[in-house]
Parts: sequence; structure tokens; C-alpha cells
Amino acid sequence: MLDLITGFVEELRAAGLPVSLTETLDAAEAVHHLPLEDRTAFKYALAATLVKSSAHWRAFDTAFEVYFAQRGPEHAIDDPAGDVAAASETPRGGQGHGEGRGIGGGGGEGLDPEELAELLLRALLSADDAQLAALARQAVSRYAGMEPGRPVGGTYYLYRTLRNLDLDGMLQRLLHITRQQTPDRQLTPLEERLVRDELQSRLDRLRREVEDEIRRRLVADRGAQALAKSLRKPLPEDIDFMHATREELAALRRAVTPLTRKLAVRLTRKRRHGRKGPLDFRATVRHSLSTGGVPVEPRFRYPRPAKPEIVVIADISGSVAAFARFTLQLVHAISSQFSKVRSFVFIDGIDEVTHLFEGVDDVAEAVHRINTEADVVWVDGHSDYGHALSVFWERWGEEITTRTSVLLLGDARNNYHASQAWVVQELRRRACHVFWLNPEPRAYWGTGDSIVGEYGTHCDDVFECRNLRQLEHFVTELA
Repeated sequence: MLDLITGFVEELRAAGLPVSLTETLDAAEAVHHLPLEDRTAFKYALAATLVKSSAHWRAFDTAFEVYFAQRGPEHAIDDPAGDVAAASETPRGGQGHGEGRGIGGGGGEGLDPEELAELLLRALLSADDAQLAALARQAVSRYAGMEPGRPVGGTYYLYRTLRNLDLDGMLQRLLHITRQQTPDRQLTPLEERLVRDELQSRLDRLRREVEDEIRRRLVADRGAQALAKSLRKPLPEDIDFMHATREELAALRRAVTPLTRKLAVRLTRKRRHGRKGPLDFRATVRHSLSTGGVPVEPRFRYPRPAKPEIVVIADISGSVAAFARFTLQLVHAISSQFSKVRSFVFIDGIDEVTHLFEGVDDVAEAVHRINTEADVVWVDGHSDYGHALSVFWERWGEEITTRTSVLLLGDARNNYHASQAWVVQELRRRACHVFWLNPEPRAYWGTGDSIVGEYGTHCDDVFECRNLRQLEHFVTELA
């Protein structure tokens, strides 16, 4: 059992989850107190000991379902019928629509699509989970078209199976049958909604059974490790800002709030327990009086680091807009760690948006308002870093002081306009620090219309910030 859990932990670490040796031993101890045949209890015992953040649940769930897939001879890909004996029996003792066509024969090969759909309807109406699982296996055998050794992902097989099952059409048929069961009266809107939600939950159960069956067969064919590698889900902190899907962006938004709390606590602790300053001789002598004049506990002068003043200048055009939104949200959420935070956004024009964050409880709401209220278009709404930086220097350049750290956010793709890199040089001369955060991979810098090299020459440093993990690391070092 310990070897099994150790292998699973290695898969979690490969997926990016931080799992320590102590947590591995805790997981091994926890499963000793559980019946191993209870798969659900086994799964949640591992989750309770190995998963630290709810944002990591999806990656854990995928790894668990692959690594501990239930598989055996009856789930092999070359078995076309699967175990459909339960499905071929008529529910609750009634007479079957397809009786006499292999339904009682235990093989299920004689079921045609109409009979399979009819059995599925009955199983869904009766909420028979065991029969639903057996029918899901038969549906995968009939519709998925799985072949041993074929390098096709489970999503393709799932699409083929669900397309043939037509779950939307099945939901309408189920609703029609339910209405016919109460011909004497019409369902109220609330009853209609409750019935629809219940039937939808049963269809979701069918979908999960189909997914599980496809996964089991793929594991039996390719092996757990190979399949887990192809199905790994990126953690929210590792999702690329510029290529995130809508679902991944939602996961990023959920991950930002706990990240800001963690960063605020970490930065406060960092300032409180900073490096010791020089020896405080007077305080050491005074304290030594309690030990007979022996300086057992030397006293030091603890430095009080000044909080930096932050000026954020962010490109919010095109694909870098998501990166700018999350950076602004993160910086303003931990603004208590800085003496002042001012924000400017631009495309080819530039505007200050600091006032949108003042007195706002939800920073995400302020970031959302930027898209509608900021005046950032000058001519055609295409990125022009040179013009935007020139206007910034003209209007706000005098307000940059030696206490200011300037953060420039963007991919520096300037659409072949003039760079006006002298502005960054002047900012560096007046400010304490100037950093450039680029959401593009480093290999893309300087290609095409990217002129990040011209700006980077005058910056303290240029950082690749493609995801929350890299952004978190930069903010920690900045503060």
C-alpha cells in the first residue's frame, strides 16, 4: 500500500501539487483506518491529507481517477459487449421492450440503438445507478469506437458517445414522460424546475459513468502513468495568462483572492522578522543587569524598511489584457504593503485609473470598470507604447521620486511605431527602480514587432510573468 501511495504522490508532484514527505506518511496512516473497498472514503482520505488548496482539487481529482481507475478483464477494449447483464434485465420486474433479442442472454450484443435508448430512459426514470453504470459500459462499447493502441484522447471518445446518446433529446423525453404521469393537473413552475433539475442531475451521473468507463479502458490499454501525463490539468497558478480559456480564467479569478491573503501575511511576517540590524550596546547593557552584568542576550537595532511607492503602467490591449487585470488586482489587493499605489492603463492613449480603486471593497469590480471608463484610445486603438509613455512623462513625470518603483506591464509589441525608449531612461533616472513584466515567453522577446530589448536596456530588470506563480514570486521580491 505504501508503494501505491508513493507512486500516486509522485504523480501529484508531477502535476505541480506540493506534497511533502510528512503528508505522504499521513496519507498512508489514514488509509489504514478505512475499508479499502469504499473508494469514495479512500479518495477523500487522500485528499484531506495531500491537498492544501481547493484550487488544486481538479488536478487531484483527475490524477486520482486515472491512477486508481477500476479496471479488470471486463473493461478491456477488445470486449465489445462489456458487462451488460444488469442492463439487459427489465427494470423492477416489468416486461422489456426488446425482450427476445438477446436481452436475457447476458451478452447484450443484440441490443440495437433504440433498445439501448429505451433502457437508458427507464434507468434514468427509476434512478437505478447500477443499471445506469452497466448501460454506460454498453454505450461506450457501441459508440466510442475505441481501438487498442490508438493515440486518441478520452475527450474524442466521450464526444462520440454523448453525440449518439443525445442527452438533450433524452432530457426532453424524460420531461414529457414525467408530465404524462400527472395527466390530471399541470406542474407548477417550481415543480417543473425541480423535476428538470433532478433529471439533469441523473443525466450528469450518466455522463460521469461514461467518462469513468472511457478512462478505465484507456488505463487498461495505455497504463495509468501514460494516461495521467496526457490528462494532467494545470494548476490555477500555472495557467498562462495569454492563452487561458474562459474556464481557466474563472479558475484564475478564484485563485487570486486566497493568493493575496497569503502574500499579505507573508510580506507582513517578512518585515516583522527581517534581518537584525547593528548591535544596540546600551540596550544590551541595560538588559544584562538582570543576569548579573553578563550580556547573555545581545540586543539589536531592528531596521524599519520603508514601504515602496508603486506606479503601475499597464498595457490593456488584446491578449495582454488578462495579464494586466490580474496584476492590477493583485497589487491593489495588497496595497497595505506599499506606501502608495498609482495605476495607469494605456493602449495608444493613457489614463490614470487610481480613483477606481479608492473606497472599493471588491478590487475585481474596480478592474472590471477600467474597460468601460478608462480613456485609453488616442487614434485607432492599437498599441503604441511610444506615444503612451511620452504622454505619461509629459503629464505625470514630475511626480516620480526616488521612493517610487515603476512597474511597466506589457509585451512591448509596438506595431512598428517609434519606441520613445528615452522615457524609460528618464524614469529610471528619477525613480528608485523600474521593472518590466512581460507575459510572453522569453523566446518570443525581440521577434516581430516586439521591442522589449530597447526598453529593457533602461530597466533594472525584465521579468517573464506568464502565470500567477511567477507574478507571486516577483511581488514577494518587490515588497
